[in-house]
Amino acid sequence: MWRIRPQPQLSFALEIACLDLEGVLIPEIWINVAQKTGIDALLATTRDIPDYDELMGQRLRILEENDLTIHDVQEVIDTLGPLEGAKEFLDWLKARFQVVILSDTFYEFADPLMRQLDYPTLFCHKLGIGDGGRIEDYHLRMPDQKREAVKRFHELNFKVIASGDSYNDTTMLTEADRGILFCPPQNVIDEFPQFPVAGDYEDLKREFLKAQEAIQ
Repeated sequence: MWRIRPQPQLSFALEIACLDLEGVLIPEIWINVAQKTGIDALLATTRDIPDYDELMGQRLRILEENDLTIHDVQEVIDTLGPLEGAKEFLDWLKARFQVVILSDTFYEFADPLMRQLDYPTLFCHKLGIGDGGRIEDYHLRMPDQKREAVKRFHELNFKVIASGDSYNDTTMLTEADRGILFCPPQNVIDEFPQFPVAGDYEDLKREFLKAQEAIQ
């Protein structure tokens, strides 16, 4: 009688690079919307307000008060491109790691910019769009999805090196085998001194290679 043998545990772990999107590969979308519309209240990001629900609630109220729709936001996004050097850095990273973008943006915002980055794998959220393009709500994939994604990768026997720039990236960086801050504001540097800081893409390459060597 045939018996199914249990599979042995792998003696190695492959590596995944997890990146935030805005501020790491593309400009901050809400900041650009604020600049194009002249609504300074939309300048706030997760660099300023750590609580994402509070931040998004504020943004939705401001859009409603100013009669701005998804079409107005997408018009701004259509004028944007990746940060200088981001595409080249991402190509370099994909040649050495499996790469997943973990972002708190929305698919309705990100698609034009993903096309310019050759469509890397992106995990983010969705918007609730009502009549006339009114942004009525937002739907998180799950709470703290960046950290939870890293946990699941670990369960699949991957090791993870993660990089981001804001408060909402720090749980991802903490959960990863190695975390790297990329061009963060000083308040984030001060509150999370355990993470190395990269000031440009060449620095970030070096930090990824150092992290890779450390976890092998």
